[in-house]
Amino acid sequence: MFKLPRFALWCLLATCSSACAEERSDELTFERHIRPILRAHCLDCHGAGEELAGGLDLRLVRFMERGGESGAAIAPGDVANSLLLQRVIDGEMPPGNHPVPPAEIEKLKAWVASGAKTSRTEPLELGPGLEITPEEREYWAFHPIQRPSVPVVKSGSRVRTPIDAFLLRELEANEISFAADADKVTLVRRAYLDLIGLPPTPEQVDAFVADERPDAWEQLIDSLLESPQYGERWGRHWLDVAGYADSDGAERDDVRAWAFRYRDWVIRAFNQDMPFDEFIRWQLAGDELASRPLKDLSPLQIDQLTATGYLRMASDGTAAKNDDEARNQVVADTIKIVSTSLLGLSVGCAQCHDHRYDPISHIDYFRLRAVFEPALNYRQWSTPGQRLVSLMTDEQTSLANTIETEAQVKVSERNAKQAEFMEAALQSELGKFDADLRSRLEAAYRAAADQRSDEQKALLETYPSIGKLHPGVLYQYNQKAADELKAIDQQIAEIRAKKPTAEFVHAIVEPTDTPAPTTQLFHRGDYRQPRFEVMPGGLTVAAPEDSPFAIAADDTTLPTTGRRLAYARWLTNGRHPLVARVLVNRFWLHHFGTTFVATPDEFGKLGAPPTRPDLLDWLADEFMTHNWSLKHLHRMIMKSTVYRQQAIGAGQSLATDPSNQLYSRFPVHRLEAEAIRDAILCVADRLDTTSFGPPVDVTADETGQIVVGGEKQRRSVYLQVRRSMPVALLETFDAPVMEVNCGKRTCSTVAPQSLMLLNSDFIRQSAEALATRILAFELNSVASRLQAIWRIVYGRLPTDEELAAAEQFLSEQESLFTTRKIESPTHQAWVDLAQSLLSSNEFLYLE
Repeated sequence: MFKLPRFALWCLLATCSSACAEERSDELTFERHIRPILRAHCLDCHGAGEELAGGLDLRLVRFMERGGESGAAIAPGDVANSLLLQRVIDGEMPPGNHPVPPAEIEKLKAWVASGAKTSRTEPLELGPGLEITPEEREYWAFHPIQRPSVPVVKSGSRVRTPIDAFLLRELEANEISFAADADKVTLVRRAYLDLIGLPPTPEQVDAFVADERPDAWEQLIDSLLESPQYGERWGRHWLDVAGYADSDGAERDDVRAWAFRYRDWVIRAFNQDMPFDEFIRWQLAGDELASRPLKDLSPLQIDQLTATGYLRMASDGTAAKNDDEARNQVVADTIKIVSTSLLGLSVGCAQCHDHRYDPISHIDYFRLRAVFEPALNYRQWSTPGQRLVSLMTDEQTSLANTIETEAQVKVSERNAKQAEFMEAALQSELGKFDADLRSRLEAAYRAAADQRSDEQKALLETYPSIGKLHPGVLYQYNQKAADELKAIDQQIAEIRAKKPTAEFVHAIVEPTDTPAPTTQLFHRGDYRQPRFEVMPGGLTVAAPEDSPFAIAADDTTLPTTGRRLAYARWLTNGRHPLVARVLVNRFWLHHFGTTFVATPDEFGKLGAPPTRPDLLDWLADEFMTHNWSLKHLHRMIMKSTVYRQQAIGAGQSLATDPSNQLYSRFPVHRLEAEAIRDAILCVADRLDTTSFGPPVDVTADETGQIVVGGEKQRRSVYLQVRRSMPVALLETFDAPVMEVNCGKRTCSTVAPQSLMLLNSDFIRQSAEALATRILAFELNSVASRLQAIWRIVYGRLPTDEELAAAEQFLSEQESLFTTRKIESPTHQAWVDLAQSLLSSNEFLYLE
């Protein structure tokens, strides 16, 4: 007998029902209003699992009327005799410390009182678990991305890109419009800090202000997008969601010596405007794309393997604690990184049971795990050190072996001489004792340490000149011999120094010589309770209805299973409802400090609803249509009026849109921690612009704060990210400590930030350098020096009021330091002024 698929059955019933009677929008129904409450609080025990607590199934209304061991759960129209409601009202259900909220209890009561209505005829049967209902598929984030029409607005002159039209439609509905365009000085500073994370020099400001070409702004954007510093700025944003760290985490937090190659690859990929679909595919499955065997690696193979460092970013302490619990935690954290960064969903909530708010089943979680399990097989685990891939070519390996053979000749010579010298020293010392004692001492000395008798051990302790004789103290017995051995050691080191440098990639490489592991669903997420085999696939609800994603068999054309590659291609085929939306939502956030979905890593019901889903979809489609080019999206956003407007609100706009929810002005937002540090180094002329390579070590100062030493310092993206040693300045300004990853940084305003700006050695040293820089200029007045420092720090000249206040401040500080007999009072006064400017809101915020 032909049997309809479950979802098809739901759709058929929904169609039949809607044909009979249209559901009133104000009528409470089970499917739309009640089932989400039960899913969040009840269905985990009463419908989702294999066993029904108390025999009660709450998945359908007629099941509720049928009831369980205690009788009927509801009596339609009769709240007082509905046992389920009474248990919920009394706080007996659900058990534990998370009762149903009062508003939801009232909704349950109203629904029962109105007759416990449904939207449609209920299906005749249900399979195991929780079906995905039409109502759940109606959720906005699971709709296919469709390009909406660009609105027609009255103020057409303010529309520079279609983005403006979408926002103007809402502004005009509120009888307001965009603010006036920002001045060129403000715009050039905004563009520099936004795209490369560094403030413009006075010369760069002057060049843009003087540029009268009609496309001067577009030319500026293009030049910044071509800057190598662009990738350092925007690559850092991606490293947050990837969970980048230079250490393994866990208790030991071992250093990941080669993780930096992934960081460098990300920066280069951003600079090259690598299409983001390819950027994703390489990170998820670069090793499956790289041609085998992985020997004599080409630059392309190296890049593809390096990209998989994305799947190696999770904290991994299995080098110290290599058991099933630790291994499975690494797998779980890796899935969280992938799901939050690319899907914007809390998939991890389905690790132990069906997701209580979103239609993500327990089985779906393990289907996704099965995609990654061949490379992250907890039964055949590789510790962090075992996952390193050597970049040594066959030619280099052969050369290294030849050199080592040469070195071993010297090693043999050295060992022979050492044995000769040690024997001579022993005989010389033994000659100092009588024959009987000498014989016993020699026998004790020559006996293997673990074979010595207690008498021999005591004898050697009594006569340490024999007992303590070993190669390390030969110099105490024969300095000339020790020096000769040292010289040979130097010769060996010089020979070995000729070897090619051994370099590695921190990567995921799926083995090709073992069968794919079987993925089993873990009951309650417990690896000790495997239940049944699960085949690889994606989230059911994220699959278009006519294009479900499942892998029935592994790809026989590849040496690997091909699972991750198939999954990556499915995610980036342009039809996935989440990936492009999640990405452009983040890109907008980094430009404006606010975005359409305020929870970038949570597009599900636990997150914030979208404020402008039409604009989000237009941007997502635009992004994919233009080859997933982030630089194209930058241009589209930054050329818009909404981006180019000033940050000051006034009049009716300010009254109507006080919190700037309508984008009636540019949103002022604080720079990220790294941009603050880099900008300070830049204006103080302390910035080392060297790109790429191993990270700069961080250390603890005498107070225990984690700092970076040196007068010249590299950009923050190149500092070592040690999970247990976050840099104090960066952490204070909300840089994440990578426990897993970071979907959105907090932006706090707290007292420790002011204290850091006031007392930090880094800030004070930078203020010293900035003051020295200003005083070195060949200028003949305090006013001209103040103009110079204002232009360096803010990109603009000071106002008359600021100039007067600064002159007075310098005069008062200099008098104070002179009275206190502090050395170089003029210089110290300028240091204080410089520190004040570096700590000001205008410097720390983008406007």
